[in-house]
Amino acid sequence: MKALTIEDPVLVAAIQDEIRRSDEARYDHRLHAVLLVAQGMTCPEVAARLGDSVRTVQTWVHRFEEEGFAGLAEADRPGRPARLNEKHRKVIERVLRASPRDAGMDVNLWDGKTLSAFIKKRFGISLQVRQCQRLFRQFGFRLRKPRPMIAHADPLVQEGFKKN
Repeated sequence: MKALTIEDPVLVAAIQDEIRRSDEARYDHRLHAVLLVAQGMTCPEVAARLGDSVRTVQTWVHRFEEEGFAGLAEADRPGRPARLNEKHRKVIERVLRASPRDAGMDVNLWDGKTLSAFIKKRFGISLQVRQCQRLFRQFGFRLRKPRPMIAHADPLVQEGFKKN
């Protein structure tokens, strides 16, 4: 029987993102890593197979040895609290599904700069363009670039600009 494989790197990345999406999935992922080490695989082998760093897998194994299953549970993450609460995020996701003009912006397509301006205007919260680009990805949007006008230009006018 032929071995089944998923060779598309985009799908592999999507599966890894799905694992990282919820606390329970991350716990299960850590549990699988520790199980593979317990069954005789080395930390580098497990890391390569699961797409994690070797140091991360080693940390999980050490925490499991010291604290048991509780050591694999999701702990409080250090870092700055999110500026956008769940209510803000729902509004932003709803607005992104419509035209920027419907939200009072003077552009045709959403981009990081436009979203940053909208959030500043609507909620009074300053977010950098890069952070707004991350929001697009978190909401499941992908980058769409407008087609340049040259694609719709008159072929005869274009011939006048071409070099020999």
